[in-house]
Amino acid sequence: MAHTGLCLEKMWMAWMFWSGGFARWQNKWKAVWNGIWAKHTMSSGISGGHPDGMKAEALAADFLCAHGLRIITRNFRIRGGEIDLIAREKTATLDVIVFVEVRLRRSQRFGGAAASIITRKRRRIILAARHWLSRQGNRRQSCRFDCILLSRLEPAGIEWIKHAFRADV
Repeated sequence: MAHTGLCLEKMWMAWMFWSGGFARWQNKWKAVWNGIWAKHTMSSGISGGHPDGMKAEALAADFLCAHGLRIITRNFRIRGGEIDLIAREKTATLDVIVFVEVRLRRSQRFGGAAASIITRKRRRIILAARHWLSRQGNRRQSCRFDCILLSRLEPAGIEWIKHAFRADV
């Protein structure tokens, strides 16, 4: 029985290939898969749209805007990494792109929010930053990596670490 099914499958694949139907079938499923993948990857917020993560990012964006930065992009994602916020700090003397990682940790167990940004996470942020800069066509743009650490969902619970890490990790 399984042998017959295998033969029928091979015959169907051969017909699809020779009739040109295979390309249409393949494109149809690519479109379906890409639609599913886009919905999965474009969810907003941290951890696939966790409500506290989205609130933390909104709070961090408001905090940065209040300190003179302009938010360019939120939740920039590529296959190997994500950046929560991308901002521009522009003054008379400098023009810097700021890649911001937002971390909310209510408990200090295991080191709190700062300790949760491990080397692997930093590498992923740097990878995403390189992709973003290359898409902008300006690889020589000055940039830095900052972290916004929150111990609670209040402006008083925000700690801003400028130059949190370098791109040579």
